[in-house]
Amino acid sequence: MVGAGFAGVAMARRLAAADESFVVLERRPGIGGTWHDNRYPGVACDVPAHLYGYSDIAHPGFSRVFAPGSEILEYLQDAAAPVADRIMLSTRLESADWDGSGWRLTTSRGPVEAEVLVMAAGRLTEPRLPEVPGTFDGPVVHTARWDDDLDLDGARVAVVGTGASGVQIVPELARRAESVVVLQRSAPFILPKGDRAYAEAEIALFERQPDRLAGLRADLMRETEEVFAQRAGDGRAEARARALDHLAAQVPDPVLRAALTPDHEFGCKRVLFSDDFYSTLRMPHVRHVSGALTAYEPGAVIAADRSRHEVDVVVAATGFHTTRQPYAELITGRDGISLDQYWSQGMRAYASTAVHGFPNLFVLDGPNATLAHNSAVLMIEAQADYVASALPWTAHGPLEVSAEAEQRYIDELQERSTVWTSGCHNWYVDERSGRQVLLWPGKAQEFRDRFGCFDPAPFGVVESTGA
Repeated sequence: MVGAGFAGVAMARRLAAADESFVVLERRPGIGGTWHDNRYPGVACDVPAHLYGYSDIAHPGFSRVFAPGSEILEYLQDAAAPVADRIMLSTRLESADWDGSGWRLTTSRGPVEAEVLVMAAGRLTEPRLPEVPGTFDGPVVHTARWDDDLDLDGARVAVVGTGASGVQIVPELARRAESVVVLQRSAPFILPKGDRAYAEAEIALFERQPDRLAGLRADLMRETEEVFAQRAGDGRAEARARALDHLAAQVPDPVLRAALTPDHEFGCKRVLFSDDFYSTLRMPHVRHVSGALTAYEPGAVIAADRSRHEVDVVVAATGFHTTRQPYAELITGRDGISLDQYWSQGMRAYASTAVHGFPNLFVLDGPNATLAHNSAVLMIEAQADYVASALPWTAHGPLEVSAEAEQRYIDELQERSTVWTSGCHNWYVDERSGRQVLLWPGKAQEFRDRFGCFDPAPFGVVESTGA
């Protein structure tokens, strides 16, 4: 298996429970995946902490309704402790080739052979940096590659981007920097987050009464599933109104409010949550610029409106390469083509997990396997259960999903994804094909009911040809 984030740890725990022989390759020096990488000031989850965790590992000690990133990382490290001896840290996958009967891997530590390959490498792993002319002579740091030694006290800082990481980091930087200029390509819809610290008495109650914490998780699950209609269904108009009311309440200046008003349909792009982003933009030492970064100069950034801003540090909150995953170039399937080549018109996988032409390969948290309204961990757990229940079938020979089953699934997803494929440009859609390739276009419970257990019907057993 490749990857030791939420998906990899969930899968490893199930494999260990089934007494399977396995090893996990993790390129980072530590466990945690995206929560290992993202440690910028203000990083936190936008899903309630007691839902953003494994269903069988409660953690009563979360300090806030929306946990800081450091607490999520600690939670994952604790969850991984029983399988830590199976995880090879600082080990990079260099290639994986199907040899007719199994997978031959080359890694930075040498060769590995496996009957089954599980990719749990995530989706948001390769930062997208601005590609603009000119040279900036100070630090340029992406939020997912944060420099802990970066001195921001009294600095003049430019923040490029107002996506999920941007709205989290801007308020934190404004508390420390001499000045902050925020360059925004397009305005997002932002809903109030409603975050708060848990009182010590609440945490103590969760510790003493596990049933109360389980009840809270069940309530959160029900409430977030109801949000689906606000992202892709009939409730979008109401949710849009709430977001615009939040903007109006926090930004009385009509000029700034107009600049912060989205020009796309609600739900077409990722909807964000913040209690203090808008109010931060009203601070006297913070400036909002409606326009993307267009060029660097020594000691300055140039925006699309041709304004020039002298800064000491550039923080790129510019997201990731999402629709093309770097690991796909490393995996070669049954017909001698790479996964990247097979995905040349967009990522695809039956049940968001199995890929035609790639026997005994399972991809977790990959094509159409995340959510716009609920905890991605719910999807990850279902996929891990799916793979665990598939493994006994490999005793009869390598498994490969049929091309027909895969195509029917892709057609269904495309038909259900119109909210994301029309009306705006977003990072869910593969520009090469126009297909939405990242989100599951339904409720989490539907996916768990359909794909929480392996069904061999869409699969065939591949005749083993040997090495």
